[in-house]
Amino acid sequence: QVQLVESGGGLVQPGGPLRLSCTAPGLNSEDYAFGWFRQGPGKERERVTCIAPFDAATYNSASEKARFTNASDTSNNLVYLRMNLLKPEDTAVHYCAAGAPPGVCADTMFVDFAMRYWGKGTLVTVSS
Repeated sequence: QVQLVESGGGLVQPGGPLRLSCTAPGLNSEDYAFGWFRQGPGKERERVTCIAPFDAATYNSASEKARFTNASDTSNNLVYLRMNLLKPEDTAVHYCAAGAPPGVCADTMFVDFAMRYWGKGTLVTVSS
């Protein structure tokens, strides 16, 4: 089974930035869309961004457009999540997921169902 691998989580002070990385061993990143999800304590998992590496199109949830951005490095089969102005309520386990077709990020009614490969998550803790 294909499993994605996230890295970059840890402790960060409120207001700070943090970048997460995701690798997808065995997958050609240009054949998939990649989503970043998070699940905080006592909360449901939610999608925060989606990226299509084949054309670099990105889609963020409305509440996070001002603070969260993503990017891809197709040469190294990597995707990234850059978080800024972090708040304590951003504390969550962050997951990377991959789905198809690669343009599925644009279909907001279907993209969550299209995610078929997942990582185990990386914890981001925002605290002073």
